[in-house]
Amino acid sequence: MNYVRLGKTISYILRHHPEEYHLELDEEGWVELSELLFALKEQWGTLTEDDIYDVMNHSDKKRYEIKDGKIRACYGHTIQKKIKKIPTEPPQYLYHGTARRFMEFIMKDGLLPMKRQYVHLSKDIETATKVGKRHDQKPVILTINARQAYNDGIQFYEEKENVWLSEPIPFHYIKIKK
Repeated sequence: MNYVRLGKTISYILRHHPEEYHLELDEEGWVELSELLFALKEQWGTLTEDDIYDVMNHSDKKRYEIKDGKIRACYGHTIQKKIKKIPTEPPQYLYHGTARRFMEFIMKDGLLPMKRQYVHLSKDIETATKVGKRHDQKPVILTINARQAYNDGIQFYEEKENVWLSEPIPFHYIKIKK
């Protein structure tokens, strides 16, 4: 079983194109696990719930969750229908790693979700650095005054592991980490 390839297929379905597999996510991004397994059958043969748990256990990224017979991607959605999240008070500071080439845009417009539904933030500098290195070997690490932004009405959402999501964040809440 190629867990990496299956995991990428599941991400593609749950985050980007459920309609290609004749699936419809509910308002919180959930779909019946049995429906996902059926949708995967043509490409992957018969899969079980245990196979999905194996995919989850073989990944260091906790991208999905299963609850009450349903599965969903935790973050990274690009589908048109906005996935509802429960607002949560954030810690004082959150972090974002980005490529140097994006800084002019960020300084002008702040952090925007771009093709995703929410801005992705990290709970610690190490995670932000790892994320930033996907696009730049010497990423810029931004410190977000999340508590002040939250107090001023910007919504934040706690996700899995070290991942936080938010609505767009104006630059005046952001400092460049030296």
